Amino acid sequence: MTTEVLTLRPDDTIRKAAKKLALENVSGAPIVDNKNHLLGFVSENDILTTIMKYQTKLQKEDVDCNLLEYSMDAEDNSNEKLNAIVEEISNITMSTLMIRSVMTTSPDANIIEVLRTMLTLGINRIPVLEKGVLVGIISRGDIIFSLYKSKV
Repeated sequence: MTTEVLTLRPDDTIRKAAKKLALENVSGAPIVDNKNHLLGFVSENDILTTIMKYQTKLQKEDVDCNLLEYSMDAEDNSNEKLNAIVEEISNITMSTLMIRSVMTTSPDANIIEVLRTMLTLGINRIPVLEKGVLVGIISRGDIIFSLYKSKV
């Protein structure tokens, strides 16, 4: 279990979340309140799916652009419509994007059962709660790492 967990707040934007995920090199993060109670979860997939919805909308409107080729941090003064869409995407908050129904576990859970759940449901990480408070996260990588770290 990783106890230093990257978390996001419900009012964080896609812009902020994407930067945090990229800088920390993680593919998802719990959304918590100011007391570290779990409210939801967001993954890179949730962000990328949102971008693809906008891409599809642009294509239906015959707007010739590829959002993945456009820096979300830069403003392209030559295309106001694209600027407006990028700004709209960037300002979507985690409270509207997050998955609210999140599989969780406890610190004393059987790791085999946790792994079985992860594999069955196709999820990469499970938040660990103790008395409703986020205390860590277990990822597939954590399990792999624990297999081969020195057992002294």
